[in-house]
This record gives sequence, C-alpha cells and structure tokens, in this order.
Amino acid sequence: MTEHEPLRIAFSPCPNDTFVFDAWAHGRVPGAPDIDVTFADIDITNGIAERGADGFDVLKVSYAVLPWVLEEYALLPCGGALGRGCGPLVLTREAGVDLTGKTVAVPSERSTAYLLFRLWAADVVPGGVGKVVVMPFHEIMPAVRDGRVDAGLVIHEARFTYQDYGLYALADMGEHWESTTGLPIPLGAIIARRSLGDAKLRELAEVIRTSVRMAWDDPEASRPYVREHAQEMDPAVADQHIGLYVNEFTHDLGEDGYAAVRGLLTRAAAEGLVPPLGRDALSFV
Repeated sequence: MTEHEPLRIAFSPCPNDTFVFDAWAHGRVPGAPDIDVTFADIDITNGIAERGADGFDVLKVSYAVLPWVLEEYALLPCGGALGRGCGPLVLTREAGVDLTGKTVAVPSERSTAYLLFRLWAADVVPGGVGKVVVMPFHEIMPAVRDGRVDAGLVIHEARFTYQDYGLYALADMGEHWESTTGLPIPLGAIIARRSLGDAKLRELAEVIRTSVRMAWDDPEASRPYVREHAQEMDPAVADQHIGLYVNEFTHDLGEDGYAAVRGLLTRAAAEGLVPPLGRDALSFV
C-alpha cells in the first residue's frame, strides 16, 4: 500500500458497525485517511484475518479469533463490541430442552459466541451436546423453527426477533458469562495490520474514537448508512441494536474491557478451545 492509497477495511453490515464507521467512511473525520470499505459477515472477516494475505488493513473480527491472528494484526483499543446484557442466546422450539446429544447450529466455530457457548455447555450440559453445525446466522432461527436442528446459537438482532419464529430462549450465554466472571461480554474486535507501524495504529485508534463520538453527537447523520445496509431490519430494532452494542467499551476498552478479553481467552485456552495468548499479545502501541 502506498501512502495515498485508501486503507482497505472490512466490517459487517450490522447497524452497530455502520453506526461506528459512518463518519469515517463518509469523510467527516478531519484528517482521517481514506478507506475502501468491504462488507462481510464476521465469519468471513475471521477467515480473512486468519489467512492474513487478502490485503486488508483493518478488520472487524470475533475476539475468539485473536489467538490465531495477533502476530500479524494488533488489537485496537476501540471500535469493537463489548457490553452487558448483550450475549448470544441458545434457542429451541420448546422450553427447557436438555441439549445432551442434540444438534446445535452455530454461526461460526471461530466466533466469540461459540466460545461462550462451549464454556456454558461445559458447566451446564455435563453429557455434552451432540453435533455442531455451522450455518449463516440468518438461517439459524428458521432451521430451529423447522426442526432441521435441535437448537441454535444466535447473535445480534436475533435477541429482539426470536419470538417471531415461535422460539424459546433456553439460555443466555452473556448472562452465564457475567454471573461467573462479573465482566462485560467481549464479542467483536477491531484489528489492524501491525506492518502499518505504531504511529499509524495510534492514528487509526483516534480516528475510530472520533467517528464514534461524531455518531453519538449526531445520530441522525448515520441513519442513511445504517438503513442502506440493514434494509430488512425494522428501524426500531436497528436502534435497539446500536444502543446495545455501541457503548463506552466501543470508545475505549479500558481496564474492564481488557480484563474481559483476557478472561475469555484464558478460560477458553484452559478448555483447549484456543491456543494460549502470549503475555503481551493484547498490548497496544
């Protein structure tokens, strides 16, 4: 990448991401570098980060994928999704189902949702679930409703819409995480290529923080961008989505945010779900 080429960035079309990046994407952040935006579901961006060879400079990924990508990418201390009361749900057709030996659909085996699910299942389903199948998250609720799988792990706006499918929330992964750790739930991270250099990484972090503040200061400015990429979502649901996933941790991870990320990945490594993190792997420049 030359000095004047736009940075290549990939994030999801979900309302929280378009809200966060709207001001930057539309040239309203003073002095910010130009960006070339690609929209992709997080399972795709996780794969891009793991391959590390697709030319992207900045990516929205699952915190769960960090142990595989932190040699090439640095975790930025802002722009991502952490929070409380916003965890993934396990949905079933009937209340109180025992998942022992059952088939569960998940959006990705590299997702934070999946890590939280595995940690929950280790505590609550001692016999172990049966088969885990990966499918795009928008297909999971119909698959549960139609009996193609016994349960589904859902994220994002599905928290607000699963009743429309006649489904029950068997368990809240975030509730389990918060009750056992006291920490917020780490979901999506923003990472940037280390080869950009420390000065550029610091600049990008400040640009993202400014973009977040501008979205908060003038929420109406972001609405066209949010609506354009969430066309099938009710505007009220989109607002709920933004309210849930864009918060103080989006502006800055802070002590609790970093503790949540370390806690998740340390527990997951202890269960053999991810490689162990190096001591300074999460450090920012």
